[in-house]
Amino acid sequence: MTFKDLFREWGLNSIKLKAGFAEVEFGPTGDDQTAAWDMYVELITRITTQPLDDTTGDEETALNSVYQLFPITRDILKNKGRNAENFTKIAVIVLNQIVRPFTAKWHKKKLNGDFLNENECIQFRTELKQLQAELICYSRLLADMAKVEDLTRLSEEDKE
Repeated sequence: MTFKDLFREWGLNSIKLKAGFAEVEFGPTGDDQTAAWDMYVELITRITTQPLDDTTGDEETALNSVYQLFPITRDILKNKGRNAENFTKIAVIVLNQIVRPFTAKWHKKKLNGDFLNENECIQFRTELKQLQAELICYSRLLADMAKVEDLTRLSEEDKE
């Protein structure tokens, strides 16, 4: 399986890969599995993958939680990165192509006081839901990489 196949299999179709990298074979090591587990736990236990009801919660707190993926990922990369090359490649791509555009946009809007505007809060929550859909795909990829049960699927089944 190549990295291109991996991203497609897990629904991360918005990821753009350089042609050469896209065709590199993907094969996780034990350290990749450990790093994937660490990141998976962070993703499935925060607003990044959990619903934010329209009548509860706080936009600034949610944005902060999404932003925390950066220092969390950096810590995992510092601890495992050299020995978890596959995880590193995936995590950096997801941060830079999926998470960063969202946090950059909304951090500036937060600083401008836009979270005091109800329409901006509605737009934030709409875009957060879109981000969550992509991060759920990422978390499922990580669960597979870590060779653990995907708990996001259990939650969906409970709702049916």
